[in-house]
Amino acid sequence: DEALLRRLWPRVRKAVEFAWIPGGWDADRDGVMEGCQHNTMDVEYFGPNPQMGLWYLGALRAAEEMARQVGDAAFAGECRRLFESGSRWTDTHLWNGEYYVHRVVPPKSKDDVAPGLVVGMGAGDLTKPDYQLGAGCLVDQLVGQFVADVCGLGPLVDSTHARETLRSILRYNLRPQLFEHFNNMRAFAVADESALVMADYPKDRPARPFPYFGEAMTGFEYVAAVGMLYAGMEAEGLRAVRAVRARYDGARRSPFDEAECGHHYARAMASWAAVLALTGFRWSAVTGTLVLAPRAGRHFWSNGSAWGTFTLEKDGEGAFDLRLSVAEGQLGLGAVRLDGFGSHRLPAPRRLGAGESLSVRVARDVA
Repeated sequence: DEALLRRLWPRVRKAVEFAWIPGGWDADRDGVMEGCQHNTMDVEYFGPNPQMGLWYLGALRAAEEMARQVGDAAFAGECRRLFESGSRWTDTHLWNGEYYVHRVVPPKSKDDVAPGLVVGMGAGDLTKPDYQLGAGCLVDQLVGQFVADVCGLGPLVDSTHARETLRSILRYNLRPQLFEHFNNMRAFAVADESALVMADYPKDRPARPFPYFGEAMTGFEYVAAVGMLYAGMEAEGLRAVRAVRARYDGARRSPFDEAECGHHYARAMASWAAVLALTGFRWSAVTGTLVLAPRAGRHFWSNGSAWGTFTLEKDGEGAFDLRLSVAEGQLGLGAVRLDGFGSHRLPAPRRLGAGESLSVRVARDVA
């Protein structure tokens, strides 16, 4: 809905520019969040870190795309500059050879922090902050990349580093069972259950790390698992998903209530991104383009206005036959692309309603 985007754009731009206020997250506008960063751990991180830094890089990429769509070329260029600068810096300075780490950089005084940014735990003495991530291997340190993958925004950091990070999360954060696991907080996984814990400290643990480092919460686990699926690590990603679902199997816990801070916690909805990762589904209402993975089988799809199924059947090595069905809603379609394989553009845009289907043949692109 381009009219909606144009109406929202001034506020979207203002929201991005908030990162650059004096004493803010990226006050020096170098693409790196050095400032006081309140986050979902209910604490403030001080200094560059992967969790907040990749969120920011993803936001810059999204803002760049939106700016180009509405014709704000200058702002798009600034977002691109900051993204490229921040991405390079992150790979150069936060990558430790196995995963990305947090460089704790306390402010010199509270006057260096913009008003309103300090609201969480552990900020009594800003020059000596408690509850930092530090050198820990965080389960969702690639959360910004997770959302960028869902939105089709491309890599935010070096893809080789990102894949190794996912391997490190399996190496350090995965607990095949939890009998001997230390957790000073809430118990969402116990005893013989398997889980990806929030953070592991294979090298150097702060005296007082962020409070939830020993917990296991499904929304965070899904971020890592779906990241693995997008990175082509299907067996590893599905292993992590199965560990979660085994804990919520209907016997031990409700399969419809993956609790976290409360029951029916929203972060568990990240699980649905696994459908996107496995099917490759992306949708652009602007261009009417449907993107799928070249993966044979029958799959579910859903966007903001419709849902249904599609079936892909391989026709030799050179083509796929696609049958797209709409169960509810309406879908406007102009083109289909099988990612990394080939494309098919319809002679004229079609609008499919509930109960309607469309069959097309997608041939492999000729190099």
